[in-house]
Amino acid sequence: MRAVIQRVNFSNVQINNVEIGKINKGLLVFLGIKDNDTEKDVLYLADKIVHLRIFEDQGGKMNLSLKDINGEILVISQFTLYGDCKKGRRPNFMKAAKPEQANLFYERFIEEMKKIGIRTQTGRFQSHMMVNLQNDGPVTILIDSEKQF
Repeated sequence: MRAVIQRVNFSNVQINNVEIGKINKGLLVFLGIKDNDTEKDVLYLADKIVHLRIFEDQGGKMNLSLKDINGEILVISQFTLYGDCKKGRRPNFMKAAKPEQANLFYERFIEEMKKIGIRTQTGRFQSHMMVNLQNDGPVTILIDSEKQF
């Protein structure tokens, strides 16, 4: 499971010019599901993201987590995070989970965020979305449950 995490002042997602999710200060998370992900990957990534200390304290040091600032999260499914571009010019998505499996883990990740107590908004699985954000910093973090980076 992979996540591209962006610290934002606000973010929203639209489908056909209709807003379906919106957050204020918090994290925009693009979430990719791999073909061999398990419940363990969901729990690892959810815990890691919620407790990641990337918000500034009063001294300007990145020392606070999403929970510490009572932040919000917008989760967007993005299978292209498993695009392999090593050969040729067209990405190969063979390692991305099939839609049925990916949707189950996407929904499970969202459920875990809510269970932890984070105000959670989402995009719509397998939809063409327009995502808007104001990146704060900018701060962008990559996390892989297999700890590849």
